[in-house]
Amino acid sequence: MFLETLLWACLLTVGYVYIGYPVSLLLVRRRSPGPVRRGRQPHVTVVIAAFNEVAHIAATVRNKLAQDYPAELLDVIVVSDGSTDGTDEAVASLDDPRVTLLRQEPRQGKTLALNRAVAEAPGKIIVFSDANSSYEPSAVSRLVAAFDDVEVGYVTGRLVYENPGGSGTGGGSGLYMRYENWIRTLESQVGSVVGVNGGIDAVRRQLYRPMAAHDLPDFVLPLRVVQQGSRVIYREDAVAHEAALAHHADEFKMRVRVSLRALHALYETRTLLHPRYGIFAWQLLVHKVVRYLLILPLMCALLCSALLVGSPAYTAIFGAQLVCYSLALVGWLSGGRVRRRLVFVPFYFSLINLAAGAALLGFLRGQRQVLWTPRKGA
Repeated sequence: MFLETLLWACLLTVGYVYIGYPVSLLLVRRRSPGPVRRGRQPHVTVVIAAFNEVAHIAATVRNKLAQDYPAELLDVIVVSDGSTDGTDEAVASLDDPRVTLLRQEPRQGKTLALNRAVAEAPGKIIVFSDANSSYEPSAVSRLVAAFDDVEVGYVTGRLVYENPGGSGTGGGSGLYMRYENWIRTLESQVGSVVGVNGGIDAVRRQLYRPMAAHDLPDFVLPLRVVQQGSRVIYREDAVAHEAALAHHADEFKMRVRVSLRALHALYETRTLLHPRYGIFAWQLLVHKVVRYLLILPLMCALLCSALLVGSPAYTAIFGAQLVCYSLALVGWLSGGRVRRRLVFVPFYFSLINLAAGAALLGFLRGQRQVLWTPRKGA
């Protein structure tokens, strides 16, 4: 009886996180971000932290300068974080007065680079871009328009992962991002978004708070905006494109890094789980805390169902898990190249949860990660 209860508790936990949570949001949503309005157009500074991005940085900066936004109200700051590949020279060659190049030496990581850039940014709205992202022409205008609502302090756009090589890893990443963007749409209609897209975000300058080197900017900063009483919302129509990672090992390492830094951020902002934060505390608990710990009920469910084999129902549950993880193993052994959803969906589901499990072990050991090599697409 105990094993049966434990098994069902684990299965229901997993089901609630991935299915029950968005259904709950559908039931309690009460507002919409509203239509994009082009009212006030404040000065905007686009901030880009770059490490050895010579292959992308010039095109990325040009993309931001070409935005459908008044040229005199938009500038770009690039912080080269100890780059050694010609990134600095590529930025300098643009020869545009709206572009500022800052050199961070020695290399100290993205978070401190953002702190430095924001400290020198003249814009009232700070837009954060990855060094390899391409914005659609209206992206900045649509991000800025959301700040017409005085309650809004932070806006995240829609990041689309391109998968030109058609790999299973890229397919899984793209599908997962579409799912997360749907969740963000629902969370915006409830109050605030819990997690954001780090490659296309904007914050009111006065709400920015300098972060520690180990902080995950696109997780810590929005949470601090909520702590200050402002909303964090998602705008589906502000779109950025990036190349998806093609190799499964690269994706796994990236997921471990992000999960580890997020776990530390959750611990340091744990006061947001207090009931006084109302529905946002529930969102944070389910969407982030429990999501990052799902490896535990997943492992427990597999063990319990294995011990209950003999009963037709529990044998079927155990068999279903074996099929899922066998398909995930096929995806891994193929190097993440299998393009069929029958394989890459269980493969990517397993990858992100194993990565979160590895990050949990690192968190419990006190590990932190500040520096890393940027993700490279297909």
